[in-house]
Amino acid sequence: MQSQITIRPAVEADFDAIARITRDSYLAAGYFDSADHPYMQQIQEVAARAAKATIWVAVRGGEVVGSVTLALAGEPYADIALDDELEFRMLVVDPAVQRSGAGQAMVKAIIEHARSLPGIGGVALTTGRTWESAHGLYRKTGFQRVPERDWLIPGTDIKLMVYRLDV
Repeated sequence: MQSQITIRPAVEADFDAIARITRDSYLAAGYFDSADHPYMQQIQEVAARAAKATIWVAVRGGEVVGSVTLALAGEPYADIALDDELEFRMLVVDPAVQRSGAGQAMVKAIIEHARSLPGIGGVALTTGRTWESAHGLYRKTGFQRVPERDWLIPGTDIKLMVYRLDV
């Protein structure tokens, strides 16, 4: 039997686990070839991210098994959020426990949180075009594609896809 998944704000003691899980999940999914890639270096700087954004963790059996970064429009980690949206980024689950419910638990917690925020009518996210397991999770939790909001990573030809859920 799987133990309960708890979603809570990250604390400093979680930062090393968040960095490892983020690195391992991005590499396991084939998003990057190496942990030395500049973006991979940046996303492992969890303390710097936590100083500018809200980070949550998924915990099972006392172990951090996943994390996600939340942002509102105008905040440093908001790439696409409109004024009435909560955006989430870098949703990752430890590759050792993927498909065990942690990702879905985090998405559900984000949706509930968004519903509690005044003036927020939706949740938005960006994902890679080929990230099929992520697309499946987002569709399963009710998100819809918003192709007119897709965008290119600055300085690249990499197009990112936008999903949104009305809350």
